[in-house]
Amino acid sequence: MTDQALEAAVAKLTGDGAAPSVIAAFVDRYARFAGGETGYLREADIRPLTDPPQLEDLPMDSGAVDALAQTAVVRLNGGLGTSMGLAGPKCLIPVREGLTFLDIVVRQMLALRAEHGVRLPLLLMDSYNTSADTLAALQAYPELPVDDLPLDFLQSREPKLLADTRMPVEWPADPGLEWCPPGHGDFYPSLHASGLIPRFLAAGFRYLFVANIDNLGALPDPRLAGWFASSGAQYATEVTTRTDMDRKGGHLGYRNADGRLVLRDTAQVSPDEMEFFVDIERHPWTHCNNLWLDLVQVSEVLDANQGTLSLPLIVNRKTVDPADAGSPAVVQLEGAIGAAVEVFEGARAIGVPRSRFLPVKGTAELLVLRSDVYDFAADARLVARTPAPIVQLDPDHYKLIDQFEARFPAGPPSLVEAETLKVTGDWTFGADVRVRGRAVLAAPADQDAKEPRFVPDGAEITDSGVAG
Repeated sequence: MTDQALEAAVAKLTGDGAAPSVIAAFVDRYARFAGGETGYLREADIRPLTDPPQLEDLPMDSGAVDALAQTAVVRLNGGLGTSMGLAGPKCLIPVREGLTFLDIVVRQMLALRAEHGVRLPLLLMDSYNTSADTLAALQAYPELPVDDLPLDFLQSREPKLLADTRMPVEWPADPGLEWCPPGHGDFYPSLHASGLIPRFLAAGFRYLFVANIDNLGALPDPRLAGWFASSGAQYATEVTTRTDMDRKGGHLGYRNADGRLVLRDTAQVSPDEMEFFVDIERHPWTHCNNLWLDLVQVSEVLDANQGTLSLPLIVNRKTVDPADAGSPAVVQLEGAIGAAVEVFEGARAIGVPRSRFLPVKGTAELLVLRSDVYDFAADARLVARTPAPIVQLDPDHYKLIDQFEARFPAGPPSLVEAETLKVTGDWTFGADVRVRGRAVLAAPADQDAKEPRFVPDGAEITDSGVAG
């Protein structure tokens, strides 16, 4: 059964035109899954990361700018905004002043080019679902391309496997549902297959900075570029202090067996050890997914390993149709881009401020980015005026972007004086609403929590609810 299932999956990949490196990556993940690997990383097998070097201690000098001049940038842009109710790319969600994630990232890059006199090419790792719409949006920036480098390359896709037989799924009702992305770990075989590494090197770009498209704090800082270049490391990753918002986010530790840095994500944690994983004092540094690569050394590693890396396995269990819980159970074999930290000998971690880690996983984070917590600077940077509050919005009423927009018709409330905001129930916000301290917004205990309610113009929300 196992061999037949693998042969069928490889045949399906080959028929889809998958590159040899992509097929090799899938075969590696499949073999480990079929061999019983769970992907769990036990607490007893690692010790926490402590006291990494800090960005604030790095010099800003000519060596830093020289290193930035040799740096190219890739932003991971494979995701649709499906979790927020969108059918299109997440990068096209408006964030500030009508500008989308994509607009802001592009404008940040153009501003950095002008500030430091560097070429700084920007490429996107798109998926089959995001490429066309993203490239259409980039037509608004004819000055963006550098030399003959493209604006994007495609991540691969792989077959979903039936949970009981491991055979690739057949779903005639919607053949697109037979496929899934193999996680951001696909970056390595897809980059190798694209042929971009020798093109980067020929154009004078030795270093690569990689980050998520929705992290608007992830700019290629010249001090970091200089530090990485002078380190001689193959690979480095940024970490920042964990907060309550990051309890379920990935973090780094040192593997006891060999002392190497490793990344542990939620899917790699056994349920009986989740208490250790979410302990932000035990594991104080969260992984930003902001990565630095030396393309010369990374290319040597990829060339020696069929164009791929054997990353820690992530087994994602779903149904073939995510919207139909009764459809057949499947497994998706994935890897995380940041998990490559354990592959590269001498990989480094560096501590950065929270300003470099502004991920948007849902509408709560989007609300904070749109609020007065951040000033939107002329160079398209989001500059925090105060530490960002922790916001929780009722998923029954705010999870989808249309729901969210409808409940803030006058824009976001003021959050600059807020520590936390927890909204329970269906509340529509009026204009000039201010949130202070540890604020709570909920229906009175003697009233129907599902009844739509309105926060009046000019109201103040505190730990006592709405006033005004």
